[in-house]
Amino acid sequence: MRGKVGGGVLIALLGAGLPALVGAALHTDVGEPYQETRLYFGSERSDGRGPVEEKEFMRFLDREITPAFPEGLTVHEGYGQWRGQDGKAVRETSYEVVLLYPEKEAGERSGRIERIRQAYEDQYQQDSVGRSDDKLTAEF
Repeated sequence: MRGKVGGGVLIALLGAGLPALVGAALHTDVGEPYQETRLYFGSERSDGRGPVEEKEFMRFLDREITPAFPEGLTVHEGYGQWRGQDGKAVRETSYEVVLLYPEKEAGERSGRIERIRQAYEDQYQQDSVGRSDDKLTAEF
C-alpha cells in the first residue's frame, strides 16, 4: 500500500510540473534577437610600465567605448590570469565589458568592436583584448 501512495504523489507532482515545462518550451518568442559581445581588457603593459589604472580605463571607456555604444553597456572589474610567451602566469586586474545590440546590426557593430580592441592594444601596450560573442534574446 505504501508504494502505491508514494507513486501516486510522484505522478501528481510530475503532472503539475509538466504543463509548465511544456509551456516554457513553446513560448520562445519572448524578446528580440540580440548579439552579446564580451570584451576582456587586461591591465599589465608589455613595455614594463605600471598597469593601466582604473581612472585610465574609465577614460578609455568614455572616449572609445561609450561613443560606439551610447545606448548602454555593463562593466565588471575582475581578476584575470594568462600564460605569457615565456610560460609564466601573468596575474592582473581586468575589466569585462558586456555589449548587447540587435542581431541585425551585428556586422556593423563588429567593426566598431574591432576598432575598440585595436585602440586599447595600441594605447596600453596589450598583446590582445579578448572577445566572445553569443546570440540570445533580450527585452528592455
